[in-house]
Amino acid sequence: MLLLFHKPFGVLCQFSGDGNTLRSFIEIKDIYPAGRLDKDSEGLLIFTDDGKLQDQLAHPRHGKLKTYWVQVEGTISYKAIDQLNEGILLNDGFAAAKSCRLIDAPAIAPRNPPIRVRQHIPTSWIELSLQEGRNRQVRRMTAAVGFPTLRLIRAAIGSYLLGDLAPGQYRVIDGTQVQSCHARKQHPRHSRHVRRR
Repeated sequence: MLLLFHKPFGVLCQFSGDGNTLRSFIEIKDIYPAGRLDKDSEGLLIFTDDGKLQDQLAHPRHGKLKTYWVQVEGTISYKAIDQLNEGILLNDGFAAAKSCRLIDAPAIAPRNPPIRVRQHIPTSWIELSLQEGRNRQVRRMTAAVGFPTLRLIRAAIGSYLLGDLAPGQYRVIDGTQVQSCHARKQHPRHSRHVRRR
């Protein structure tokens, strides 16, 4: 089984513990995330009940490309984009994007809560792809070239795309059957709305 989930801002990548966790959105048992996103990041998470597939999706040695949409503070320069493509030295070593380019703001739901906006300072969007996933790597890379990250959304992992999944929504892929479910906190007596495609 594969499950594609659009993790909202502020959700912890764990099923256990207190606070706003995955348990609030996904009720399917015995599935595990293939990779993580930090609490402040949004976008695509993949879950599976197949340990081998989990390793293939998550471990850097398999070279799965992870693509992010990144809103940064300021009007990002082409020089900064070139630096991200060529590579920069972080405190844990050299880091380079597989690709980085300027994009228009993606058609994505507003963040809740909204990003902080500084009056008279514009923002820019870039699409950045990596084949690794060190801790807060994208944020550290954009900060190193002078453009702090304001919003970070993972748009793709390999060939799996975030697509039209809304924040808090997941899609279960099981063989040739695909189900789309609006995941949300519910009272146990409420049935889950399911759309078949």
